[in-house]
Order: sequence, then C-alpha cells, then structure tokens
Amino acid sequence: MREYQNTIQSLNAMVDDGIVPGISWAIFEGKTTLKNVAGLAQLQPKKEPLIDGMLYDVASLTKVVGTVPVIMQLKDAGLLDWDDPVVNWLPELNDDRVTIRNLLTHTSSIEGYIPHRDELPAAELTKEMLNTLRVGPNLNKQIRYADVGLIYAGWIAEKILGEPIQKAITERILRPLQMNDTTFFPDPAKCVPTEIKKERGLIRGQTHDPKGYVLGEHCGSAGMFATLDDLLKFSHALLETNLDGLVEPATINSLFYDQTPMNGEHLRSFGWKLFHSRSCDHHFVISHTGYTGTWMVLDKQTDQGMIVLSNRVHPSADNQAFLDARDRLFATYLNEKDQ
Repeated sequence: MREYQNTIQSLNAMVDDGIVPGISWAIFEGKTTLKNVAGLAQLQPKKEPLIDGMLYDVASLTKVVGTVPVIMQLKDAGLLDWDDPVVNWLPELNDDRVTIRNLLTHTSSIEGYIPHRDELPAAELTKEMLNTLRVGPNLNKQIRYADVGLIYAGWIAEKILGEPIQKAITERILRPLQMNDTTFFPDPAKCVPTEIKKERGLIRGQTHDPKGYVLGEHCGSAGMFATLDDLLKFSHALLETNLDGLVEPATINSLFYDQTPMNGEHLRSFGWKLFHSRSCDHHFVISHTGYTGTWMVLDKQTDQGMIVLSNRVHPSADNQAFLDARDRLFATYLNEKDQ
C-alpha cells in the first residue's frame, strides 16, 4: 500500500485551514484501506464533534450510487437500451431525438426556465419540468452537466418499475449491498448538517438540493444520505464483484469507457466523469462529485479508490476555496496512486 503522504497532507489541510468544518475520507488499494475522520460536524449555531459513522448528504453522488445502477439493471433485463428515445416513457418531452444515453452523459441539451422553481409543490414542479423544458441546439454536440438528465432517468425507472426511484434504489441497490446505514430518510441526529439558509434554517437530515427537497422520493439526482463505510462497500462491490452480481459484467465495464454520442473523446460515461490514470496505459478512472462537498474516484483496473466526505456548504455554500483545493487534491491523488 502506498503511503499517499501528499494526498493525506492535503486532506488534513482542508480542515486545518478552515476550508471545511470536518472531513471523513478513505483511500484503498484492494482490501487495504487508509481511513480518517477529523474536525467538526457543525460550526453553527454551536460546535459539534464529527464522529465516525455519521451520515452525509452526498448530493449528486445519488446519481451514480443509486440511479445509474438501477438503470443498468433495467438495461440488463432488456427493459430499456441506451439509445432508446426518452419519449417512449416521457412523451411530454415531445422530441424523439433525445435518448437515455443523452440523459446519462449530459448531452441532451434539455434546457429552459421554470419561474419560482424551488417554491413549487412536487406535482407542479414535475409537470413544469416535463412540459416547459425543451431540447436546445446542442443535442449530441456538447456536454453540459445538469440534474435534469438523471431526474428524467429516475422517472423512466419509475414508469417501468411502478415505484418511486428512491424506493427502487433502496430495494434494488442499497439493501442487497448491505449498505444498511444509507437512506433517503435519515435520523437528523445522525447527520452532518449542511447550509444555514434563510428559508429553511439549519439544514440537517433533509436534502440540501432544492429540487430534491421538492421532489422527495421522486428525485434521482440527489437526496441520499450515506456513511463513509457504506460508500466503501459500494466502491469495492462496483470494482470487484459487479455490484455483487446485481449488474452484468459488460454493463459495469461500460462505465469505464467514453459513452458520449459525439465522435472523439469527451470523457463521460454513464453518469460518471472519466479521467486518464497517470499509469503507462493511461486507462480511464471514474469520478463524481457532490455539491455538498463529497466526491469519489474509482479505478477498476487497479482496484483503487478514494472517497472524501465533507460538508463544505456549512455554514455557507460560498466556498470557492474548497473547489480550488479539491481540484488540486484530486490531481495529487492521481499522481500518487500510480507511482
């Protein structure tokens, strides 16, 4: 096992320099794991210690830990295919050019403005997202990261399975993988709080994401709360056992190849962003971030990974220093993992 001295120093510095209140991280190679929990869970209205095993609002990690695996299962079962038109299930989109591949690679160009979006009730927001948003000029031409693709994907899964996407994720992914602490309905006392907002006060035990807060169990882009240990279980299962046999090997392998519909290399697979390893063959590793201060990096070829959980939005989401530090830390980790 490498020592990852520079990576660990950078992780510790995020707490020491006040960039995040606290941090829980793990770096693994096969069955060997380095792990640490440091700092505070909460700064305001009073300081609280960060305890190993606390639940984090993982934000957009919901997309790749939950919704994408469910869609992969439906693909394996022959209930959908990557290039099926979205209108097969969501006819309100009224554009048969957009495919499931577009949703998962952020190449759909679905766009538009919904006034007072965050104040609408769930049924109204769903209606507006289906009837107001339209396909723009960059379909199959540009990657533009947005929540809408994975929200739509979740609704497609709901149409096929007849149950809310978050229930499907729980029953089909979390419970079979024995991610027993991961949930969409956490005990707030066990959660690391996120932002303090005028409209909601201290957000704790409820998803920080505005659309996720409104859509509730029908949101496939955010809303999951997870522990570090449960995300380690997920990571090992994805890299080593095809999610414990929940997904076909070829489908898991497809995550580690560019899946965009455009010619050339565009560094997006199904849900995940791709990066080149620093090894001689420059094979792909996958990564995803969450707005609240979470991210994962996974390398199937070498069975390596890093998981970092923080609440960088506490007490305020105005934290550019975190984004800069995260980018530097990511590069540091990639350099050290392949030495």
